[in-house]
Amino acid sequence: MSKTHECLQLFQLVSNAVVEESPVFVPLHPFEELNEKEVKHINSDLSPSEQVQQAIGCLPLPSKKIVNGLKPSFCRWTIMDYSKAYTSGEITPYKVAERLVAAIRESSSPPLDMAFFINYDAEDILRQAKESTLRYERAHYFEVVALNMLQNSHLLCNTPGEPMSALDGVPIAIKDEIDCSPYPTTGGTKWLHKFRPCKGDACCIMRLRSCGAVIIGKTNMHELGAGTSGINPHYGATRNPYDPGRITGGSSGGSAAVVAAGLCPVALGVDGGGSVRMPAALCGVVGFKPTFGRVPHSGVLPLNWTVGMVGVLAGTIEDAFLVYAAINGPVPSHETSAVPPPKVYFPILQATNSVPNITLARSREWFNDCSDDIRTCCSQALYKLYEKYGWKTVDVTIPDIEAMRLAHYLTIGSECTAALSSYLENLDIAESGWDVRVALSVYGAFSGEEYIKAQKLRNRQMKVHRNIFTKADVIVTPTVGVTAYPILNDALQTGELDYINGAALVRFQIAGNFLGLPAVTVPVGYDKKGLPIGLQFIGRPWSEPTLIHIAYAMQRRRDDGVDSGVVATVAKAKAMVGWVS
Repeated sequence: MSKTHECLQLFQLVSNAVVEESPVFVPLHPFEELNEKEVKHINSDLSPSEQVQQAIGCLPLPSKKIVNGLKPSFCRWTIMDYSKAYTSGEITPYKVAERLVAAIRESSSPPLDMAFFINYDAEDILRQAKESTLRYERAHYFEVVALNMLQNSHLLCNTPGEPMSALDGVPIAIKDEIDCSPYPTTGGTKWLHKFRPCKGDACCIMRLRSCGAVIIGKTNMHELGAGTSGINPHYGATRNPYDPGRITGGSSGGSAAVVAAGLCPVALGVDGGGSVRMPAALCGVVGFKPTFGRVPHSGVLPLNWTVGMVGVLAGTIEDAFLVYAAINGPVPSHETSAVPPPKVYFPILQATNSVPNITLARSREWFNDCSDDIRTCCSQALYKLYEKYGWKTVDVTIPDIEAMRLAHYLTIGSECTAALSSYLENLDIAESGWDVRVALSVYGAFSGEEYIKAQKLRNRQMKVHRNIFTKADVIVTPTVGVTAYPILNDALQTGELDYINGAALVRFQIAGNFLGLPAVTVPVGYDKKGLPIGLQFIGRPWSEPTLIHIAYAMQRRRDDGVDSGVVATVAKAKAMVGWVS
């Protein structure tokens, strides 16, 4: 699809649209009790670390995974793996940080050149890890004293200097769209941080630090989030751990790749047009985007006020849940998304099915608009859910999906242009990649009338989806229409304009952003080349517990059905990023 053709489509489907609905400029949803099953109400006055502790209480007991009698040859550490190893003294956060710094250096150098990071500071990583190690050592000392002096057993709880939470010492990477000291926030550019200096931590980063997480640096991203490939001409093309010759997807590609490679269990991204879920699916990890307004946006580059949301990329849905528990909470009053704090419920995850009678809505024509391998894999995943849990799929119709995509494109483009307008006046356009130059030129051509019509279409689609959720608990789709495609040499220096693959990647993403709905993608298999495939669930507003329940059930069903071929695929990933142990 050429850019000229897309502009023509936009003119036909948006500019010429006759829409009776009034415009909705911000996709805020009133909070309503959903009567979700197996959930726990969380008090609104808890600290981030206390919320993490509450989330841990909702997790199932751990189980060792054996595949056909063999241990998997490649195993990512989870948050609880780190926490237990630190608590037992098996390893310290400082020792992990030393190995991690060495791994980052190796991944950033020839022959790997994976381009996971835009910026990292070894001294800062080690400083954070040392402080975390001291907290564990103090806690261990007081525990020994308490065990020897039973009358002082109260020292076992709330000991001064004890670990802040289960996240204490756990390495977490941050997309370079989120303010995080001591790093500049580049947005994937070579110039934005010169106009907009980072003055401190974003709200979500402050919450992670209050839990003791070790922030390990700023991950690579598609320049200005203006594309879907993750190819950045300034900081290198982030390479997919499953095949370094292929893309990670954008724009949070660096965050997806560091999790997929096993460098850290969790990373933060920002999802403005599938930018968390796309790369998560292409890299074989979980991608979770909460309801608009659930997580504060303060300290995130203001590139898309009404469609962007901080999201979580993780190796497991449990890890995504724990970090979500840390960063969700009341939104500062100055934010566009400020609403009266909605109630927070956490899902109670169990080893057996605890969420009966789930109904999945599927738009059959839309669902099938993907490659044969993806269609087959995702259809088989739905059958597994029916076979294991009895969950049913109902067919629905979602009208004007392409018009919604173009209305979202017009909205995100207009918001990006408005956010950058004062900087663009003084910018040498040659400092940007070719894809960004084209995008900015198109964004700047949108009119006020077109923007208003796009917001009218937003209102119409919110009504359409509200009606679907009277018939089903979630909407299910493939996450992307194609698996990771090859990185072409001529794109490395200039950026990439691949609108055919780009349209296929973004095809199933837009409702989550344009309509402010929560969504999660879970890896469910591989194509014939061994590249990951993800299945996406889109929920009604504020239904994060149900989404996490469903993702956990899908994850368990996938793990139960894994075979030696999948193990070989993951072992292949390890061989390609050989520093992981």
